[in-house]
Amino acid sequence: MRPIAEAKIVRLAETDPVSFGPLAPYRRLTGDDGLPVFTGVQTCEPGYSTPLHWHPYAEYLFVLDGAMEAWTEGQEATPARLGPGDMIVLPASVPHVFRNGGAAPLRLLGIHTSPVRIVHVVGAEC
Repeated sequence: MRPIAEAKIVRLAETDPVSFGPLAPYRRLTGDDGLPVFTGVQTCEPGYSTPLHWHPYAEYLFVLDGAMEAWTEGQEATPARLGPGDMIVLPASVPHVFRNGGAAPLRLLGIHTSPVRIVHVVGAEC
């Protein structure tokens, strides 16, 4: 017999934004709620860039709108360029950066293969 469970519906418009700095509001969809992944939609205005950081799990970034540039540590000179419908998979524990690579807002779906979002900024560890 299969377990009985109900589908969970999350409406982006009903989530509260969290600031990832003045140019990047983030809206959590799942995570910290018993589900095995942490997901959210981040909007990045032109000029936004993350610090060099890493996660102890794989991170998937799917571009919804706009242009994104991303690279792993040591690859700054050759960033990957992504547009709507493109996704980058960033391996666990690999420092990386992504930024808005265009003149319009960048919207992306972030999928963290962890029930909680864990971020380690390079140089900020105690």
